[in-house]
Amino acid sequence: MAEQGLPRGDKLVLRGLKFHGYHGVKVEEKKLGQKFLIDVDAWMDLRQAGKTDSLADTVSYTDIYRIAKEIVEGQSQNLLESVAHLIADTTLRKFPQISAVRVTVGKPHVAVQGSIDYLGVEILRNREDDKPSSAVTSFML
Repeated sequence: MAEQGLPRGDKLVLRGLKFHGYHGVKVEEKKLGQKFLIDVDAWMDLRQAGKTDSLADTVSYTDIYRIAKEIVEGQSQNLLESVAHLIADTTLRKFPQISAVRVTVGKPHVAVQGSIDYLGVEILRNREDDKPSSAVTSFML
């Protein structure tokens, strides 16, 4: 059963992507960088790919991986919200067959009192609700 508010149906799933980036508002974060954890769900109809067993009828998850890698390892952003938005927006722009994308960006090394796996953000972008902006053209592969 789908979680409330999430699209139903088929999706590509990318979990536990790890990249080193320079995102954050603190000077040390921009200078030294840190590890970021990324998860991506991309909703699209996978029936034809299931029938044909052909990569031409789907989106290669390695292409979505490359988008996440380029953005996380690329230009520094202040906010994780911006990193997640750029990944989602670029994915929707590059692949019109994807109807929605959910991106989670986590920081495992955060200065907080207590034990954590990571702190971060999760965003959901639906193609019909949020048209990809032209601001991400520099991230197109």
